[in-house]
Amino acid sequence: MTIHLSLPAARALHLAAQGLLAPPRRKAAKADVLAAIRRMALLQIDTIHVVARSPYLVLWSRLGAYPQEWLEQWLAEGALYEYWAHEACFVPTEDYGLLRHRMLDPAAMGWKFSARWLEAHQAEIAEMTGRIREHGPVRSADFERQGGRGNGWWDWKPEKRHLEVLFTTGRLMVTERRNFQRVYDLAERVLAKTFPAGWDDGRDTPTFEAAQAEMVRRSCRALGVVKAGWVGDYYRLRRGKYDAALHALADAGELLPARIEGWKHDVFVHASLAEHLPAAEAGTLGSTVTTLLSPFDPVVWDRKRATELWDFDYRIECYTPAPKRQYGYFVLPLLSRNRLVGRLDAKAHRQQGVFEVKALYLEPGVRVSQRLAGDLGAAIRRCADWHGTPTVRIERAPMELAALLAAG
Repeated sequence: MTIHLSLPAARALHLAAQGLLAPPRRKAAKADVLAAIRRMALLQIDTIHVVARSPYLVLWSRLGAYPQEWLEQWLAEGALYEYWAHEACFVPTEDYGLLRHRMLDPAAMGWKFSARWLEAHQAEIAEMTGRIREHGPVRSADFERQGGRGNGWWDWKPEKRHLEVLFTTGRLMVTERRNFQRVYDLAERVLAKTFPAGWDDGRDTPTFEAAQAEMVRRSCRALGVVKAGWVGDYYRLRRGKYDAALHALADAGELLPARIEGWKHDVFVHASLAEHLPAAEAGTLGSTVTTLLSPFDPVVWDRKRATELWDFDYRIECYTPAPKRQYGYFVLPLLSRNRLVGRLDAKAHRQQGVFEVKALYLEPGVRVSQRLAGDLGAAIRRCADWHGTPTVRIERAPMELAALLAAG
């Protein structure tokens, strides 16, 4: 039996899978942070902080106001670990085995690993490892830059490159973050927090094929609605055809075959969303969430998927030269009631207590209404309050919307 969905219903099912179908009904607890990451399977890391850094903002979009230190606490306690998943990510530590093959074969990691560097600096790297073993965890900042400018990757000093090579090979792990700076320790000491008996590759690491298959399964659950062309991006799997894998999961009952109105290709809905399917097929399922999304939120990080599913052409412009930017440096997509209705160029001036909206753009065809203005205004104020910047200053917005926001 094939499920028939409208495009809005497919969007709502995706948001349900991502924890964005309805606003939180209660104040967030520390356990909710870990539960949200497990629901998404991974949480991408980025260091830009004109507003809250991306991983904190992704969680805020789902949980509402919460203490940001909860994320670091889960990392330090060993429930999360860091590694290259979609990109650099926080990942539940129970999923350590899924990414272990990338550590064992780092040559496949591209720019993230340099075998030449590892070979050329064996003595220094061995010395650094010995220092960590004897004296404990280190940060890159613990090593002074020698001779002025750095050398290589993003002008990194040699010790930073040593640490990153050891991190990519899995010999070092991030045991905690201090002021968002990575603190590196020996992998066996970090893993002992979660695996007291230690990690044995022969005993504990799944086969490459089993790990790949499980990452496909996790991707399907996190996306909720999936087609073959979307699968590989979530964990940055090798490009390839995943049609057979999706049909096999459907045969096993984990995915349900579906059709989206106007689409020709095969689509599947994850079985965990079965409770929402009657409303979805009836056209009555829709998200009631209005919030600001991080540019690195799973809902929008795949530009092709964002275009297909949301008709939202989105590019992260922080890496684009200023004269070539269309919208701004760190622009936040605006989710409102089952639609991506616009984007917000914002900056939190923490010392002044001001949340500056440099510009608010609505998508073509989005009609300004009292309800939309109320929803967006409330979301912006909630975000501003969470940042500790209670004064909202709107510099530029569509005239009619600006008037309604000011009145609200």
